[in-house]
Amino acid sequence: MKLHHVIQAQQFTQEILAELFRQADRIERLVRNGKKINVLKGKGMISFFYEESTRTRASFEVAMRKLGGEVIFSTENAGEFSSAAKGETLEDTIRVIDSYFPDIIVLRHFESGSAARAAEISQASIINAGDGAGQHPTQALLDLYTIKKEIHHIDGISIAMVGDLANGRTVRSLSYLLSKFSDIKIFFIAPEIVKMKEDIKEHLREHNIWFSEETDLKEVASQVDVIYQTRIQKERFGDRIEDYEEARGIYVIDEEILRLMKRDAIVMHPLPRLDEITLEVDKDPRAAYFRQAQNGLFIRMALLKIILT
Repeated sequence: MKLHHVIQAQQFTQEILAELFRQADRIERLVRNGKKINVLKGKGMISFFYEESTRTRASFEVAMRKLGGEVIFSTENAGEFSSAAKGETLEDTIRVIDSYFPDIIVLRHFESGSAARAAEISQASIINAGDGAGQHPTQALLDLYTIKKEIHHIDGISIAMVGDLANGRTVRSLSYLLSKFSDIKIFFIAPEIVKMKEDIKEHLREHNIWFSEETDLKEVASQVDVIYQTRIQKERFGDRIEDYEEARGIYVIDEEILRLMKRDAIVMHPLPRLDEITLEVDKDPRAAYFRQAQNGLFIRMALLKIILT
């Protein structure tokens, strides 16, 4: 059960996932009852973000403090520091902050593979909080936990992943986790320019996970247990503004889609959203995305506890 670094979704077995979810359930009960959980007293975290983040950074830092640990240092503009601006490599930066004796470094970076590079040289545990268009394993953990809580099972679910699948590290990581379960059906629904990349599809084939690529969300909405909506990520398009405008606004979750969905299905979104889920959807009990965000606190508390105790 011992984890040191958390770099990619593939490293989690069903046994570790089950224990993580048990711990998260217990932690949620304690938190809701106002109980103190000081299991990480004396432990220190550095959250080092080269890309801006509100939910991920905040939930990690709140999680650490609620477990009795300390956030030694925190930034979401590490790329603007003088060292990075002068061209210092990620490896040198990690060596320096690792020398301050943190127990754990939560890293978000704009390059795929950056967390793995950091883990190769860091004595402190590295948690990948998003590496470019690569992976976001802790988001996938809280997504899977949300599905388990809302649908009450994972084996046998059908899910539509919608939106920016090429740049969406959340759907990539979630696909890896779902491939560990049985009788999963995945519908990929995306504009052609941001369709799911071949490496994920090849992984699913190797693990005998059924998937299809579709273009009609209305047709698929009635067939699935989960619609996992994502925003079109403008920041990944660079100066290709025309491509971004071509991709955005094609797939929107609104009241029409809700009418087509199963009564016990759910809508998820990693947030932040723009216009891909209308505000009217928030009132529907099947809108699970804010519950999903809160689950991130409990999963990250459980993860920190498992890593650091």
